[in-house]
Amino acid sequence: MNWHTINDELQVEAIKQKSFERPVLVFKHSTSCSISATSLGRIERAWDTDKAKNIEPFYLDLIRYRSVSNKIAREFNVAHESPQVLLIQNGECTYDASHFDIRFDEIVSQVA
Repeated sequence: MNWHTINDELQVEAIKQKSFERPVLVFKHSTSCSISATSLGRIERAWDTDKAKNIEPFYLDLIRYRSVSNKIAREFNVAHESPQVLLIQNGECTYDASHFDIRFDEIVSQVA
């Protein structure tokens, strides 16, 4: 699995545009939360490139880049959670999950 790091609000628009070409996964991670660390580890262990349906994964340290996390919440109209995944397709968030509901198989099943 190869995470792309999000560290700037300008990347949110780029992610939105990229989602018209392929599904984009955004993982919002709290580096100070054990549940977030567990969820991150679970998704990384479960990730199977062949099953991922061309999903491009992005990682956000929401403690360090809180303004970016807030922009993502506003842009995709999804209430902030931590940890949280958002699946972006065709410019919209089509699926989100948080805490222990974050599961690779469920994410993949949501890809259009």
